[in-house]
Amino acid sequence: MIPPALDVTDTRDPLGLLDLFGAPFVHDPYPWLDLLRSESPVHHDPSTGLWLVSRYADVRHVLMRPDVFLPDNAQNAVTPLPVPVLRILVRAGFTLPPALANNGSPSHPGLRRLVTRFFNAQRVAAAVPVIERIADELLQPVRSTLDSTGDCDLFPAFAQTLPCRVLMELLGVRGIDPATLIRWSDASLELFWGRPTLERQLELAGLVAAFHQWLTETVRSGSAPDDSFIGALARHRLPDGKVLDVETAVGMCFFVFIAGQSTTGQLIATVLHRALAEPGIWPRAAGEAGLAEGWVEEVLRREPPVTTWRRITARATELAGVRLSAGAQLLLMLMGSGSDPEVFPAPEQMCPHRENIRHHLAFGVGRHRCPGASLARTEAAVALRAAARHLPRIRLTAESADSPMLGLLSFRAPMRVAVEQR
Repeated sequence: MIPPALDVTDTRDPLGLLDLFGAPFVHDPYPWLDLLRSESPVHHDPSTGLWLVSRYADVRHVLMRPDVFLPDNAQNAVTPLPVPVLRILVRAGFTLPPALANNGSPSHPGLRRLVTRFFNAQRVAAAVPVIERIADELLQPVRSTLDSTGDCDLFPAFAQTLPCRVLMELLGVRGIDPATLIRWSDASLELFWGRPTLERQLELAGLVAAFHQWLTETVRSGSAPDDSFIGALARHRLPDGKVLDVETAVGMCFFVFIAGQSTTGQLIATVLHRALAEPGIWPRAAGEAGLAEGWVEEVLRREPPVTTWRRITARATELAGVRLSAGAQLLLMLMGSGSDPEVFPAPEQMCPHRENIRHHLAFGVGRHRCPGASLARTEAAVALRAAARHLPRIRLTAESADSPMLGLLSFRAPMRVAVEQR
């Protein structure tokens, strides 16, 4: 298959024109992902130096072998940070020692258990009334805006703000505006996973530095309640019996805040956008049992907010017949694995009652599976039901088909969900 963005008379290798940050890939990655799976399932991308792994079985194999495929590069900056940018971060004391996603050390299991305690199924179930209350609070002014102006963007008004407000309540965070946390979190994603210009890097570094300083002051203050997430970090002991250091505790908070608000907000935006675009889904989403949950799973399979994740080989190895040297850097195409027809028949179709609907790898698998998966799923389903109930007469605007997409190396979502009253 040749991606439709390419000239079919062009005799060059289509994969030689692949640009993971380019508009054709960001706007419609599926033809490229299909081509990778069928023609070069372990493909070296010269522009990034990464080996792109796109078949479901191979991605799962890598995730299940953390002894061979290390997580150490998972949070490295995609675009090298020049000296002026590094100076801003150094002056702020910025440091992110291995904590969760990039931690392959003996400290990982204990730290993961700590996070899981705050986001396990029991706590998430107990938090549903909180999520519903916040969703209702946010949708009331949205409805007023629609009644008075006829249109609204659900991304900043609802999809972005809901998970941030929920996370702040669940973790006991006070004294800061949700919009500030969102801005800091989004800046962190763009700085470390984007391809910004130097001018933009300098702007982002200032925001990331402020985020890190706030987290450090919050952790060091000792004012967090004992039963809060930060309070639990303060009491946590490492395998050698030492109390968890401040730097690692800050790194934990940095990871949890970004995953808990930015990526969940991106998931909610995609869930809403796709539900409004699919005939017949929106009217049923408010009341049909299980539909919202099934729709969220299909979005996670087909169009997850976390599209890729990185690994590095601990030693020379072979993957799908391709020899990889020690230190080879891999990019696991999570989005591509969810569209693998060997696992998901008719992958282009959104089927909320698909038999193997939870077999996708959007949250990873194995020891580094996302500990906040249950919360993200629940928030997205509650958000869809609440929006469909409060706003039954909305539709996407005509301009929504050309909505800008967030196009970072590992994150993709619509940056607008523009709707109007019917």
